[in-house]
Amino acid sequence: MIPPVALTCGEPAGIGPELAARAHDALADVLPFFFIGDPRHLPEGTPVAEIDDPAQAAEAAGTGLPVLRHDFPGPARPGHPDPALARAVVEVIARGVALVQSGAAGALCTAPIHKQALQEGAGFAYPGHTEYLAALAGVDRVVMMLAGPQLRVVPATIHIPLAQVPGALTAELLEQTVRITHAALTRDFGIERPRIAVAGLNPHAGEGGRMGREEIEVIAPRLDRLRAEGLDLRGPLSADTMFHDAARASYDAAVAMYHDQALIPVKTLDFDRGVNVTLGLPFVRTSPDHGTALDIAGEGIANPASTIEALKLARDMARARTA
Repeated sequence: MIPPVALTCGEPAGIGPELAARAHDALADVLPFFFIGDPRHLPEGTPVAEIDDPAQAAEAAGTGLPVLRHDFPGPARPGHPDPALARAVVEVIARGVALVQSGAAGALCTAPIHKQALQEGAGFAYPGHTEYLAALAGVDRVVMMLAGPQLRVVPATIHIPLAQVPGALTAELLEQTVRITHAALTRDFGIERPRIAVAGLNPHAGEGGRMGREEIEVIAPRLDRLRAEGLDLRGPLSADTMFHDAARASYDAAVAMYHDQALIPVKTLDFDRGVNVTLGLPFVRTSPDHGTALDIAGEGIANPASTIEALKLARDMARARTA
């Protein structure tokens, strides 16, 4: 049996704590996990089982949400991030990483953070969760995968303006993205010979150069080189024909060239159950594919589906990696 999954608290004023409680309601009997954070930030009335060691999580789950206590300097007010709590939020993330690196936790699942509060209250110097996790792990390059029940997709470029994508999309970046994706599909998803579909950048994959030459000059030559090493790659493909039912059945993951090209199809297929996965770390990390939702925090109406799926996928990936 793998150790339990660690779930970090994220922004205490957001929906993370209430989703942790609802995920426990759904998974207590089938998936051991524990919450790292301050019990005061959980919804009033949440049954809590404080633990001193992650190994106690499975047994404690029968009486309440297992909580590895991390004291914050004050309570949280739903919908209103407090920069005074920011340093403790960062500490919880680091604590979760330490636990999973030591083997005390089997995988890490992270609730959403509020970057502005972290910057104002803790001088957080990273663009987001992923970059901080990579720094803690000592990794230079990681890749974001969005995984849903019907599609896994990886954007080669992520949070940059569309006008900057052609310049950022180098052959080296594409190769790193494909290699990390291929390795993760084998190691973390148990796929012996992964099939990866790769989108073109331009409409109709450039249509022979009439709609752009990135496919001819950057994408195709690098894919040919990787195919010569034995990787099973298809593309560059026209993105508008890659995501229907029959097309998805022909590959295990798709690599897209930019953010919306990747995220529109996965969110259209199943908006509520998408999971953000960080590939290339020395440990398993997943996260629900949504933000802190401050506008509805504390109202008890947030949908826990993505958090539940993120915890389940973390467990499954940890099992595959162990096997």
